[in-house]
Amino acid sequence: MGRRLLPLAVLMGGLLAGCSTLESITPSFDSLNPFSSKGPKMAELTPIQATAELRQAWTYQIGKAGNAVFYPAVAGNAVFVAAADGSIAKLEGGQAVWRINAGQPLSAGVGSDGTTVVVGTGTGEVLAFSARDGSSLWQARVSSEVLAPPLVDGDMIVVRSGDNRVVALDAQGKRKWLYQRPTPTLSLRSTAPMMIADRFVLTGFPGGKLVALAMHNGAPVWEGTVALPKGATELDRVADVVAQPAAGGPLGCAVAYQGRVTCFDFSQGGNTVWSREISSAAGLTLDSRSVYVTDDSSAVQALSLDSGGSLWKQDKLFMRRVTAPVAVGRSYLAVGDVQGVVHLLNRDDGAFAARFTTDGSPINSAPQRLENQILVQTRSGNVYALDVQ
Repeated sequence: MGRRLLPLAVLMGGLLAGCSTLESITPSFDSLNPFSSKGPKMAELTPIQATAELRQAWTYQIGKAGNAVFYPAVAGNAVFVAAADGSIAKLEGGQAVWRINAGQPLSAGVGSDGTTVVVGTGTGEVLAFSARDGSSLWQARVSSEVLAPPLVDGDMIVVRSGDNRVVALDAQGKRKWLYQRPTPTLSLRSTAPMMIADRFVLTGFPGGKLVALAMHNGAPVWEGTVALPKGATELDRVADVVAQPAAGGPLGCAVAYQGRVTCFDFSQGGNTVWSREISSAAGLTLDSRSVYVTDDSSAVQALSLDSGGSLWKQDKLFMRRVTAPVAVGRSYLAVGDVQGVVHLLNRDDGAFAARFTTDGSPINSAPQRLENQILVQTRSGNVYALDVQ
């Protein structure tokens, strides 16, 4: 039997499928499904005492995401967005500078550095376009479906495929290097972006590992253990890093499903600074003082960046499939949820500061920052830029 991948949706729903075998997996995850009659119920939203305001600056309809998760890419004042039907657009101030169709369905995107725009498909095609006018530049193929947005940095495009291989392509789409590693029999499908930090490509892997790859040749510079698999069954032992890492200064942090939040010191070769038992497939962010993580119950927690000690916990979004948080300005965090609601939290104590309802469909990718605005894309394909006042 080939290696099986659990779709990330298994964490929120009850459907499980193998990536390479396409077999059904029988264990039920109803306890993690907010719509299940058997599991715990999703928290209802109650009125808040607003201390700030979220206002719509603009909105744009790109197209539905289907079963994929699309991340808007921000480059300067431009926003690049994509949809499952192949639509790709460049937006400025909410207006389309250009809009094209890639000619085939898309499964991942968008990656852009403001010069090149890159998306991926479910058949492993990597498609590159000019950010200036949307014209096609090149097309390449990787070993399996592309689920995460490609990472674009000048003449380097880094793509992670569904079989957990990381491939770097040059400005013409030719392969520069390939990184692969053994993975467990059962693992979660990751749609999270990779990131560049301290001249490395940082990305998480099944088995609870965070790896720093050298940009120029893909060699592993260091490998950190975010969490160790534990348990008697394959499902119990799933401890995968499926969310984007976060980095600031000499520290980088990552979180694993059925695992821990762990922070590493880049200046000390990736040595572990601290770990804290928290499970998350959504992800985290950090600032100069704190690490903020959305756990598997959809509680948002703040931990001390120095020690991992608890600072506060906002648990009134229970089972609302909350995204990873993003820091907004100096005072707030923003998260999205399964009903398309954007929540603004106070960074000092986690209290609700404001709320904005989009089109009612899930926000599956973490909010992005666009200058002083919050940018979100819903599963129905509406992109919103929100002002914080």
